[in-house]
Amino acid sequence: MESNHYRTTRMKILAAMCLVPLVPFALAFWVGFTYFTHSVRNSTIAKMERIVSDHGHMIEAFLAERRADLKFVADSYDFVTLSDDKALADVLARLQEKSNAFVDLGVFDRTGLHVAYVGPYEQLVGRNYHGETWFTEVLQTGNFVSDIYLGFRKVPHFVLARAQMEDGHIWVLRATIDTLLFSDVVERVRIGRTGEAYLLNKEGLFQTRRRSGGDLMEKDPDAGALLSRGEGQSAFVHKGGSGESYLYVTTWIIDGKWLLVVRQSAADAFSTLHRAGLWVLVIAVLGGAVIVVTAFYMSGRMVARLSLVDHEKSDLNQQLVMAGRLAEIGEMSSGFAHEINNPLQIIRAETSLVETLLPDIIREGRLEGAADVAELADSIRQIETQVDRCGEITAAILKFARQKEIAVQRVDLARFLPQILHMVAKKAEVEGIRLILDVPQGDSFQVSADPGELQQVLLNLVNNAIHAVTEAHASDGRGEVALSLSRAGGRVSVCVTDNGTGMSEEIMGKIFTPFFSTKPVGQGTGLGLSICYGIVDKMGGAITVKSEMGKGSVFAVALPEQK
Repeated sequence: MESNHYRTTRMKILAAMCLVPLVPFALAFWVGFTYFTHSVRNSTIAKMERIVSDHGHMIEAFLAERRADLKFVADSYDFVTLSDDKALADVLARLQEKSNAFVDLGVFDRTGLHVAYVGPYEQLVGRNYHGETWFTEVLQTGNFVSDIYLGFRKVPHFVLARAQMEDGHIWVLRATIDTLLFSDVVERVRIGRTGEAYLLNKEGLFQTRRRSGGDLMEKDPDAGALLSRGEGQSAFVHKGGSGESYLYVTTWIIDGKWLLVVRQSAADAFSTLHRAGLWVLVIAVLGGAVIVVTAFYMSGRMVARLSLVDHEKSDLNQQLVMAGRLAEIGEMSSGFAHEINNPLQIIRAETSLVETLLPDIIREGRLEGAADVAELADSIRQIETQVDRCGEITAAILKFARQKEIAVQRVDLARFLPQILHMVAKKAEVEGIRLILDVPQGDSFQVSADPGELQQVLLNLVNNAIHAVTEAHASDGRGEVALSLSRAGGRVSVCVTDNGTGMSEEIMGKIFTPFFSTKPVGQGTGLGLSICYGIVDKMGGAITVKSEMGKGSVFAVALPEQK
């Protein structure tokens, strides 16, 4: 039943010690990690958004520069000049010196007829482009950038075209841009291990190659999710057809013609966050483990302490019961002394009568034999001696028991100490202990004290000394207890010295504590020394102890001397 009680108590303490720190600990970690996650995600996305914005401006600047080159040629030369293949070849050569992005140049009249061409596809000369989409749009808008398409050459490419008005007639200058070079410009973005950039047109077809797979004019499997984001820049995480999640940032460039897509594997993009999350988890687990282990340890210590306190409480209750019994015996001792004293008085009276009658009996000759007479006389003397001794014992008990009211008076310790030894002499003799009294002869050691209380203090110290000596010298007959008197600094000191078992420093620090006892349960209340300490302190004195294990102890009672 008791073990179940302690087990329940420990579980309650353990639960409290775990929950109280763990709840705020977990809450703090959750709030901190949530804000940290939000911050890192926003930082990663903002970084990619800046890259996309800068990269989009770079692509637009590249195309704007090529269109400016084409405008410069159209403004600098007339239709007739550029219709000459040699002149057109010179112009292309100068353009290629500035930028190798130009692959070829072609001149078209207003009907769409390809009148002049310089480049690798000479078979294009003489073809009519009147029905081609790009030709129709350039006539309407004046400038045109095409999507990637096959055209007559059956090779994926895209062109820049410019319509020029001359003498009321319109003609068109067209240049093909190196697709591979343009793809390199677009794909130049490198973010982490998986970052890549590419272009899609409004139909979701690749306008540049994608490093992770996707050729020109192929349909992007994730085009639907990318094209549905509307205008402006968008950032989002999307799980594509491959099953892997990507962080996408998209923006429309060239006046909404192409969609620039920059994407990175979500695991790669948020790798820092994942590593931090792992460390946070490790720290949280370790912190929680420390809290739990500490709670187990402390709850065990607390329950062990509670168990010890309960046992001490149980011992204390037993000591209190014993103290009550001893108090009752003390109250009864005076009655015992009276009851014993009455028969003693009768024995004394009868002995006196025998002593009175014995000479008459001897004189009348009714008792013969000198040996018998001597033996009878010796027995009568022995009876008188023992009666006197019993009378002294009962008188001492009565004197001890009747000290109810404090009566402070002058006490000469030189006369008082022999009385103390006389009261314990028989006990010491039975135990084989030699009592020593060291009192300077012819000197007086006056103190102001209540004799009964002083007797109680000194008797307690002497009895404790006898007990310690008995334990150390139970059978060797070398036990000694000494009482000595001395004076110094206006104080008289009574020292009780023994060669008993001695005490450790730890025990010496507790001996004046109420209910502390080194004796087995039932043999001591633990109140004696604490009461003695209080009595001596009330008298204005002090009680000290010196002891060494195995060598004995010295208790000194110092009281103010009265002149």
